[in-house]
Amino acid sequence: MKEVNLMPQTNFLVAAAKSGDVIAMNQLVKQWQKRIYNFSYKYFNDYDMAMEVTQKTFISMNKNLSKLKDEGSFKSWIYRIAANYCHEEVRKQQKRWVFPFMKVQSKNDSKDIENTVANGGHENPEQVYGNTELKSVLKKALSTLPEEQRMVVIMKEYEGLKIREIAEVMEISENTVKSRLYYALGSLKKLLDQWNINRETVQYEL
Repeated sequence: MKEVNLMPQTNFLVAAAKSGDVIAMNQLVKQWQKRIYNFSYKYFNDYDMAMEVTQKTFISMNKNLSKLKDEGSFKSWIYRIAANYCHEEVRKQQKRWVFPFMKVQSKNDSKDIENTVANGGHENPEQVYGNTELKSVLKKALSTLPEEQRMVVIMKEYEGLKIREIAEVMEISENTVKSRLYYALGSLKKLLDQWNINRETVQYEL
């Protein structure tokens, strides 16, 4: 599904909210609350923790928006806040999250890595069953990944952030983002191969 570009409207709202416009601030929350909640939920696979992170993110946004110098960087800024609270909750709760299978590209093919997209919502019943059946296996596999690798995969596969945006959010280089994405997907595929989870054993594409 093609993502609607919200940034022109967001930039206007950010500028207005920074000047003290309460209505604009409320509109910003309304526009981004679902996205931040979905991001947090995919990270934890836990409603309460996702709500906790979402609430903290927008409290922080309300307090610190006036410090944001460039309205155009709001997207990476708000995700950085959410990501920081996710890190904080992980340290406290040690929870893990789940995401669907995805293709694993060659490390040498950076374009493929940059263009990776999440699987669409057109699965047939067999695929849906296979995905549901394997969630517990995936959760166990994903718990072995370093936190920073999981964060990169969520941002890329679920939130649709570009490599450049992920780099801004995590305050790392674009090459580091690509490297973490590659190693995360590679480690996952290797572990699933060890467990004999592949295209021949499940109705899902790896």
